[in-house]
Amino acid sequence: MTENIIRPFMRLAGLEPLTIRPESNFVNIGERTNVTGSKKFARLVRENKYEEALSVARQQVENGAQVLDVNMDDALLDGVQAMTIFLNLLQSEPDIARIPVMIDSSKFEIIEAGLKCVQGKCIVNSISLKEGEEKFIQHAEICRMYGASVVVMAFDERGQADTLEKRVSFSERAYKILTEKVGFDPQDIIFDPNIFAIATGLEEHNNYGVDFIEATRCIKEKMPLTKVSGGVSNLSFSFRGNDHVREAMHSVFLYYAIKAGMDMGIVNAGQLVVYDEIEPELKKLCEDVILNRNNDNNESTEKLIVFAETVKQKGKEEKKDDAWRNNTVEERLKHALVNGITDFIDVDTEEARQNYPKPLHVIEGPLMAGMNVVGDLFGSGKMFLPQVVKSARVMKKSVAYLTPFIEEEKRNNPLALQGSVAKILMATVKGDVHDIGKNIVGVVLGCNGYDIIDLGVMVPADKILETAEKEKVDVIGLSGLITPSLDEMVHVAHEMKRRNMKQPLLIGGATTSRTHTAVKIAPQYDNGVLHVLDASRSVTVVSNLLNEQQKPELLKQVQKEYDGLRTQFMNKQGQKNLLKYENAVAVKENFDWENYTPTKPAIDKVKVLDDFDLATISEYIDWSPFFIGWEMPGKFPAVLSDKTFGKEATKLYNDAQSLLKKIIDEHWFTSKGVIGFWPAQSNNRDTIILQTSEGKINLECLRQQSKKAQGQSNFSLADFVSSKYTDYVGAFAVTVDGAKKHIEKFAAENDDYNKIMVQILADRMVEAFAECLHQKVRKEYWGYAKDETLTAEELIHEKYQGIRPAPGYPACPDHTEKIKLFDLLNVTENIGIELTESLAMNPPASVCGWYFAHPQSHYFGLGKITPDQLEDYAKRKNMSIEEAEKWLRPNLDF
Repeated sequence: MTENIIRPFMRLAGLEPLTIRPESNFVNIGERTNVTGSKKFARLVRENKYEEALSVARQQVENGAQVLDVNMDDALLDGVQAMTIFLNLLQSEPDIARIPVMIDSSKFEIIEAGLKCVQGKCIVNSISLKEGEEKFIQHAEICRMYGASVVVMAFDERGQADTLEKRVSFSERAYKILTEKVGFDPQDIIFDPNIFAIATGLEEHNNYGVDFIEATRCIKEKMPLTKVSGGVSNLSFSFRGNDHVREAMHSVFLYYAIKAGMDMGIVNAGQLVVYDEIEPELKKLCEDVILNRNNDNNESTEKLIVFAETVKQKGKEEKKDDAWRNNTVEERLKHALVNGITDFIDVDTEEARQNYPKPLHVIEGPLMAGMNVVGDLFGSGKMFLPQVVKSARVMKKSVAYLTPFIEEEKRNNPLALQGSVAKILMATVKGDVHDIGKNIVGVVLGCNGYDIIDLGVMVPADKILETAEKEKVDVIGLSGLITPSLDEMVHVAHEMKRRNMKQPLLIGGATTSRTHTAVKIAPQYDNGVLHVLDASRSVTVVSNLLNEQQKPELLKQVQKEYDGLRTQFMNKQGQKNLLKYENAVAVKENFDWENYTPTKPAIDKVKVLDDFDLATISEYIDWSPFFIGWEMPGKFPAVLSDKTFGKEATKLYNDAQSLLKKIIDEHWFTSKGVIGFWPAQSNNRDTIILQTSEGKINLECLRQQSKKAQGQSNFSLADFVSSKYTDYVGAFAVTVDGAKKHIEKFAAENDDYNKIMVQILADRMVEAFAECLHQKVRKEYWGYAKDETLTAEELIHEKYQGIRPAPGYPACPDHTEKIKLFDLLNVTENIGIELTESLAMNPPASVCGWYFAHPQSHYFGLGKITPDQLEDYAKRKNMSIEEAEKWLRPNLDF
């Protein structure tokens, strides 16, 4: 019966759901997986390099796309085949497939081919009345059969809608057909009322921007449950080649279109300038053109053209301005908090203490007022994570200054400080040592006035819950990076129910997902379990949970959404397009082994590298993930000139370079590594047999089972090792130790900024060490690519021969194979890395993996597997089915 209830929101899904509510922010649709819009993507597809083409999709997801537009409309391509191959491959990459897909084509046979491949709930872009009502209904019924939402172009038998009246009337006609004849829910209809180029010099084009905005307003008034979208880059086509003006036009247009009701758009989010930061003259010129103001005889257009010809992007010279020191102490504290300035914080805090009756009033008054500004700026996208962390450092230093006075007052008058600051307990669950993300969330919540109790890493369930009860916390937050952490979170939720606890439970971390939270964790506890995707969303969630009026409605919404996710999950089990295991083995990847001669490694025993040079390692750092860690997605060095956060990214990079130099010069970290190589053969299935001095060791691999296009293989790491001749496999483990001491030092100094910076740099350094060592292996220790001469950029893009997959990651997701690697290399004794009971590595800045040398070896994601492969794998591992399920749960299709 619930299916007939009208919901005011749109539901889409990849592996994870995307719910677009009336209050949701603008939805960015990634535009680069489009052969008509990206030369790189088009080239890779034409050359049948589909695995490489996935990197373009991955970059779009990393850059913040919430929906992925895929278009294969090219005269030189078989569009049906290209769409089928690419979408099938995409579905086996969980980090990409987690967001919904927009199947984009002007040819319906390509759209239908795409509909047969995607999982979840996608968008079709587009259908229209161009070929008449009968064809429109036919196409719409097929889309509805597959459960897709549809973009409807404002186009009919006479052509495109180019006036306000046509945009609205064409949309109304399509709406009536879709809802009354086809049976579409209004929530699944997206109208595109045509964004056309303006400022072309032709007067009839001058009102196109206004017409789109007004059409959007009318459509939302007449058909309020529908959505409105458009291709934003069309607007500024007249200024192609002048990115500065185009980006300003896009931002100004979106500012007004979104206010009118535009919900989503195909736009390069990384190239949008913040509306408030557009220089006033350019902003006014753009507004005059877009809103068709003062444009008689194309006057506004001419002014913008003149400005465009003179505009040049110049670096701004940074000048130190101390005028803020002349303001009141309240204004000075706010300025210091917003700008992360600690230079005068003790002096200003003391002055404020003298002005207020009690030291606590300084915290509750000017300090919290300043942090509220920080929270508002961060929430509206006008401040970025590194700035927020610097603000937290200022706040903590001020509070630290006041603490002795507060403690003295507490001793003199114990009742004076009784208050109601909300407490949030945070912990990385037992067996897991990773806490960078948790620390960042803690800082952001702390900036919003919450009292954070951080229990650290590897925290048992009993300690989490006993502390929560003792401290009377209001919310509990759990974090985890590795797969076994998911089971521990389920256990904590179960224990909370057993203890009859009442606090809401927040779930976060790289290995978690909304679907897993809904299906596995939420059923264990009845008082609120919520998955929080990142730091920027944590504040809103916690604020609503602590509001007595908003909490019931939020939990009700989440419960309804999770019920839907569980139903979808159960309905999908066994329905994915997967091969039987034996059929997948039959289409394994085959190579020309007859003409391949494996290179014998130059060393034939385990080699330990002690105290490897830090300066050398630093040259191999890939800085892009560094910025992602600070929630500034983008590729380095382009991120430094990003229109939205380039200025802050540059400051962050300079701070990182300064601290890195100090780390190297003062030898804060110690880097150690160990490698080894062994003769190996595969069994022509999924086992690799190593010949060691202690006898044979079997490495057990897993094989993709997704059904692919004809001629495409189902990969397993065992495919990269010969079954006929003696081949070789290597292994490595590296660690960068010493960060903990400095993290604790900065924490004691209330310096979260440098505390998190050290953590992230340690992670970057160990990944760089793995990259550096892999190069030495290829050129020296194994020696199969002695003449390799690659640039740093080519190393980052893995242009070299061979791969180094890590146990617990997409190609070999079973962490238990790590135990064999540790035994083979004697890792703990040689370089000090230890495995927790969940097989996380400690120190946290540690990496291990296998080396494969075959020229055609490559990375891949396993994707989902079926019970027959699980049973075969458990048998090969001499492991119970239940144990195998525990370690492979995210990959199970049942």
